[in-house]
Amino acid sequence: MNQYEVMYVIDPTLEDSARSELINRFSDLVVKNGGEVDRVDEWGKRRLAYAIQYKTEGYYVLMYIKAPAELPREIERNMQISDSILRYLTVRYEGELPAKREPLKPYAPREAAPVAEAAVAPAEAPVAPAEVPVAEAVDDEKPVSEAE
Repeated sequence: MNQYEVMYVIDPTLEDSARSELINRFSDLVVKNGGEVDRVDEWGKRRLAYAIQYKTEGYYVLMYIKAPAELPREIERNMQISDSILRYLTVRYEGELPAKREPLKPYAPREAAPVAEAAVAPAEAPVAPAEVPVAEAVDDEKPVSEAE
């Protein structure tokens, strides 16, 4: 049996109960087809790099499985059919099961700076370059000769 990482992004508008049913559905699919689910990491709601189906956020789930070679195709077929899955990716890996990653802080939109503070702050004046001293003129009236 091979080891696989299955990452999928669920529609964030899905309710909690429906989301947990969907995650359990894919875990059960692995078990029913002769595989083992090592771990399921729910990363939670995150901002997407680009809009998918006019959505800018998604609920990320990472599943580590051991399965026969034909099972990833079946998992991806089921994910493609599901309307609640925005994106998915299955990758085969070798070695030990990676350590569980600590969840990042949930996405919180930045608060805009108050306009009143920006209007009060003085604008910085451009700094003129420092003047470079001009080299002194060489006195040509006195010839310097050591031979004399």
